[in-house]
Amino acid sequence: MRVPYLMLCLFTLINGVYISNLNDACFRCLCHVAGCDTGHGCTNGYCGPFYISRVYWVDAGKPTLPDDDPRRKEAFEDCARDYYCSKKIVESYMAKYGRDCNDDGVTNCLDYMMINYHGGAGSCSGPLFFTAHGMRWLAKFQQCRF
Repeated sequence: MRVPYLMLCLFTLINGVYISNLNDACFRCLCHVAGCDTGHGCTNGYCGPFYISRVYWVDAGKPTLPDDDPRRKEAFEDCARDYYCSKKIVESYMAKYGRDCNDDGVTNCLDYMMINYHGGAGSCSGPLFFTAHGMRWLAKFQQCRF
C-alpha cells in the first residue's frame, strides 16, 4: 500500500502539526489569494483574512482562540477573524486534506492553494483557468509566488 507523501511529512510538535512546505511565505500567499484583509469581519458566511467558511472550520476540527470553547456560538467567527487563529484553521485543514494536486511529486504551496480553491474533500487537480474566479486566484497566486 502506498503511503501518501504528505503523511510522511507530518510531524507532531508541542504546539500542533508541522506540514512540509506550509511555511510563513506560503501562509502570506494563501492570505493574499483570499484577500488578506485583516480587518474583514464576516461576509456571506466567510470570515477573516483567509475568508474561511464555517464548513472549512468544522472540517479543520474547530480550532479556537486560547481558552475558547468550539461550542460557543461565536467561536468560529472570533477565530477566523484573528490572523493567528485563522492560520491554525488553515494548518489543521491542510493536515487533513493536503496532497499533491498537480502530481509533480511535491506537496507545496500551489497544492495548498488549489485545495483551498477546490475544497479538501473533492479533487484538487481541476484547472483554475476555466472560470473568472479561478483565473483571479491563479493571478493572485502568481503575484505572491516566492
